[in-house]
Amino acid sequence: MRLFATYLVGLVFGVGISLSGMSNPAKVVNFFDVAGTWDPSLAFVMGGALIVTGIGYRLVFRRSAPVFETSFQVPSSRTIDPRLIGGSAVFGVGWGIAGFCPGGALPALGTGQVEVLIFFVAMIAGIFLAKAMMKFNVNRLENRAEPKTA
Repeated sequence: MRLFATYLVGLVFGVGISLSGMSNPAKVVNFFDVAGTWDPSLAFVMGGALIVTGIGYRLVFRRSAPVFETSFQVPSSRTIDPRLIGGSAVFGVGWGIAGFCPGGALPALGTGQVEVLIFFVAMIAGIFLAKAMMKFNVNRLENRAEPKTA
């Protein structure tokens, strides 16, 4: 049942992204082109998604626990740090340049377009690069904290 629910949620998301045109990078890039061929439809899609999400969260958090888990997995940190700002900036710049965000690129993979595949491969490479950089930074900080012995 859990697998079916996951499939159904992904299907609804993919169909929604496709029907709204958000899997079309030109439509997304036009949203960011406020001085040229601006297309405000992305704002309406995002606004609709925020309304649905807000209602969904209110309904879901009325429950004592999720359907398929023992507890809700909610981020505990509200810290706005350089990693969050930097990651958001990279995401926004990449979205504006490529016209794809990870959520919109997944349904677009079904189109078979080479551009989508290139974006997807670059995205996966970026994920692995970011993980490697985080591991390197953690190791570097741990080595600094250890006292040096002669």
